[in-house]
Amino acid sequence: MSKPVVSVAYHSGYGHTAVLAEAVRTGAVEAGAEVHLIKVDEITEEQWTLLDGSDAIVFGSPTYMGTASGAFHVFAEATSARWATQAWKDKLAAGFTNSGSKSGDKLHTLQFFQILAAQLGMHWVNLGLLPGWNSSTSSEHDLNRLGVFLGAAAQTNVDEGAEAVHKADVATAEHLGRRVAETATVFLAGRAQAA
Repeated sequence: MSKPVVSVAYHSGYGHTAVLAEAVRTGAVEAGAEVHLIKVDEITEEQWTLLDGSDAIVFGSPTYMGTASGAFHVFAEATSARWATQAWKDKLAAGFTNSGSKSGDKLHTLQFFQILAAQLGMHWVNLGLLPGWNSSTSSEHDLNRLGVFLGAAAQTNVDEGAEAVHKADVATAEHLGRRVAETATVFLAGRAQAA
């Protein structure tokens, strides 16, 4: 059986979200996937074709003013051509985001990704982790330290660069990449069995 193809379609304004995109790629590669990183603000026709051929697409964007960045919204609107032909129907989808505040309304960005995926007929893969850092015996170094279930969420101080992305958030994004790749492997096996 062929390895699953996972594409990470993301925008990064200041480099923090790019760190998470790389982490998603690392996790997916570790789980046996072929992975493509696609910067949506520089997307080419060849990269649109890569997305069309992917088994899973992981959406990523910083959270600005309570939603995905403007550059990501431009990409999302451009997917309407895929919506019209149902080109991405039954692909897997997942998402990740970063903001400066602990909450920063990141949930809204992840919900935006989930609704986008639903409109495109895709199946959403959640984070699949219990929350971390929510008891006296836990710490900020736990996976899913921000307690988000819909996707991978990160928080980075606004006055620090990409090198300051929290290691636990990087590890959580790696977990998401592995989970997406493992789920895609199961989907591919099921489709092969059903054929």
